[in-house]
Amino acid sequence: MAKSYYSTIFEQTADQVWDVIRDFGTYTWTGSVSESSIEGGKSGVEVGAIRNARLGDTSVFHRQRLLAHSDLDRFYTYEFCEPFPYPIRNCVVTLRVTPVVDGNRAFVQWSATFDCEPAEYDHWTTYFANEVWAKALGSLKHLLSHPA
Repeated sequence: MAKSYYSTIFEQTADQVWDVIRDFGTYTWTGSVSESSIEGGKSGVEVGAIRNARLGDTSVFHRQRLLAHSDLDRFYTYEFCEPFPYPIRNCVVTLRVTPVVDGNRAFVQWSATFDCEPAEYDHWTTYFANEVWAKALGSLKHLLSHPA
């Protein structure tokens, strides 16, 4: 099983960061998602909710199912629905926000476990960390530092 991980520090509080990302249906903060919504009238904090997210101007939607959500612990866990948008299987992803007492900041970590061909472990673990999560959290930092 492959594991991918990325973390960063935000100058905002954990509550400020969580307020933006807590709703699983609101995913445009990543900067790469042009549209996102929850299927079937469920809320974006309801376990079992399925998010449809469209990347940029493509016509392809990625579907993801919310497996766990906690406002108390500021995290959610989700999985990719079939068909997977990547050549991986059994992908479970967690996004977590933790307070940093020193400076009243936030520590944000995004991680996943998944199966793929062993020869592709390095590619996909690096891809998710550097090409997906680092860029998405960079967009979130920009959004929080330059409110509309």
